[in-house]
Amino acid sequence: MSGPAPLLFDRALARRRLSRALAGRYAGFLLERASAELEDRLAAVMRSFPRALDLATPIPAAAALLARDGRVGEVVRLAGIPDPTASLVGDDEALPFAPASFSLVVSLLALHGSNDLPGALAQVRRCLAPDGLFLGCLLGGETLTELRLAFGEAESEQEGGASPRVAPFGDVRALGGLLQRAGFALPVVDLDRVVVRYPHMFALMADLRAIGWTNTLVERRRTPLRRATLVRAAALYGERFSDPDGRIRATFDLVWLSGWAPHESQQRPLRPGSARTRLAEALGVPEFGPDGISGDGS
Repeated sequence: MSGPAPLLFDRALARRRLSRALAGRYAGFLLERASAELEDRLAAVMRSFPRALDLATPIPAAAALLARDGRVGEVVRLAGIPDPTASLVGDDEALPFAPASFSLVVSLLALHGSNDLPGALAQVRRCLAPDGLFLGCLLGGETLTELRLAFGEAESEQEGGASPRVAPFGDVRALGGLLQRAGFALPVVDLDRVVVRYPHMFALMADLRAIGWTNTLVERRRTPLRRATLVRAAALYGERFSDPDGRIRATFDLVWLSGWAPHESQQRPLRPGSARTRLAEALGVPEFGPDGISGDGS
């Protein structure tokens, strides 16, 4: 029997950082892109959703989008921090909903901060009604790989060892496996890579602070960052990841997850060997065996 998931993130600190960001100049450019993509993806689904859940999206953008969609009935918004626009405040790792409560669950740029993503996805699956849809977007892949490499090398040079500065992000194929493990039918995972350019590393760090995405790793170094290390990291970033005009690149991989709660009406793959027509026959071409001889002996 497996034990509890390891604690990667200080969730209380993450909530405080998000509250600070929302109280100031919140940088919502990635969330705006994810919201537009969510609208397109929902438009391609030809059905109505009597009850939908917006799960922990940092601002009410997704909930507002659902409320405008004439095919969506009641919209419930669960926020991670107090918010007057939310239906309730709760924890995306401990959903307070009965099984089969929703026909649609969406979540934008929140679940990558979960300490137990497999468990969170399993809870989403449980609160979906049969044939209900989950659409989620989270950071993954090569997100902020440039910042991670620059800080890692700078700390190794200046302080004799690197500390975790950038969160680990899920591999796209591994995230697809988590959907299957959680019990979703017809799982699909795809990636939207966004490259944002900045005048220097400090402008990128200012945006991360304004989104609430500064370091909340449990194993983070608790001592202040040395000025020499910070300056060296900025220099390395500029040397390795700048364009000819001098602006640096920052990668954000927005990974989209979709899956359905199983239902008997859904398509299922055929059992191996159950096909009644050979592919060669359907295509009208000769069939060749491993020895190169066609099926008719020629």
